Amino acid sequence: PLMQLWGFPTGDYHVPTEAELSEVLPLVNASRIRLEGSRVTLGEGQRIDLGGIAKGYASDRVMEIYREYGVTSGMVSLGGNIQTLGAKPDGTAWKIGIRDPETEKEGDSGSGAGGILLALPVENQAVITSGGYERYFEENGETYIHILDPRTGYPADSGLLSVTVVSENGMLADALSTSLYIMGAEKAAEYWRAHGSDSGNAFELILVDTFGKVYATEGLRDKIEMQDTERQVKILER
Repeated sequence: PLMQLWGFPTGDYHVPTEAELSEVLPLVNASRIRLEGSRVTLGEGQRIDLGGIAKGYASDRVMEIYREYGVTSGMVSLGGNIQTLGAKPDGTAWKIGIRDPETEKEGDSGSGAGGILLALPVENQAVITSGGYERYFEENGETYIHILDPRTGYPADSGLLSVTVVSENGMLADALSTSLYIMGAEKAAEYWRAHGSDSGNAFELILVDTFGKVYATEGLRDKIEMQDTERQVKILER
């Protein structure tokens, strides 16, 4: 309901009033959702969308289908969500470009092309980025991004421009990229320190803040290839 109120699913954009937000916010409550086996029961008036995990789930399934058909080298790109199987056919790692969120947005719909901030070699991993530059609208000189903070009902204002999650688990990376964007750099780093090495769900991070500073977790220390050699990467350690 909150996404519908802002108009992001339909493109009929609208900046809600405080009264409208007060009416809808109580419906944004995951504790009222019941999951029993494959049956989902929602609270009265609630609706859910799976935009935060759908692409990650899809890319995981593509990897499973690749394996079922004996594919040993492959990649799928779903717009900000990239997942790889094995290495490239020549044996080298896939090299994934991470867009620079500071580059000027292009187009009325907020799907800017952007320049490349850095390149990252990966094998058997998903590289999934969430950023406010992906979907947004402008009204009265203000920019409203599609990543909404469920605590306030407004677009996230966490001091971050983009969050990239690198993991073997595409759906996990998709969910985390959105959640950690809302948390902000400090809490995102804390979450990584607490859970980044969890068995079966390990992940690494690349964060870009509103000052243009780039942060990366220590597992990516020797992998990041900055395209602008004058920009430095601060390594986050455990």
